[in-house]
Amino acid sequence: MSDGTAVDTRPTKIMYVAEATAHGGRDGYVTSQDGHIALRVAMPPQLGGDGSGTNPEQLFAAGYSACFHNALILVGNREGYDLTGSTVAAKVGIGPNKQRGYGLAVALSVSLPVLDQEVAARLVEAAHEVCPYSNATRGNIDVTIVLG
Repeated sequence: MSDGTAVDTRPTKIMYVAEATAHGGRDGYVTSQDGHIALRVAMPPQLGGDGSGTNPEQLFAAGYSACFHNALILVGNREGYDLTGSTVAAKVGIGPNKQRGYGLAVALSVSLPVLDQEVAARLVEAAHEVCPYSNATRGNIDVTIVLG
């Protein structure tokens, strides 16, 4: 909203709950309650680790890109567009913040090869309002969206 009032994006009804457990933090493994995820996690070499497993930033990038792409397909379908061949790639960066902790930054790269730039930009903007990851991160971390 342009008046500075925060928009309430909390769910009015919980339709699904995902459950995962970490064992050993960034040097251990993660599992999901349903058994679909069982992954070794390790610190990337850039953060002093050996890189022998995935890491939370990769998992966040995978989740955000899939979620945003689904939101994009949803808004595209609502307007009668077929988004076959479209993709969303996410880069998630981590680094120290001013509060002696760590923060994230996200860059989403959206490819909509079958649409003109004006339509594509409008759909991307609408998807950014629909996507739960976008709603959860809005105002908390920098999210840059590049349409290419």
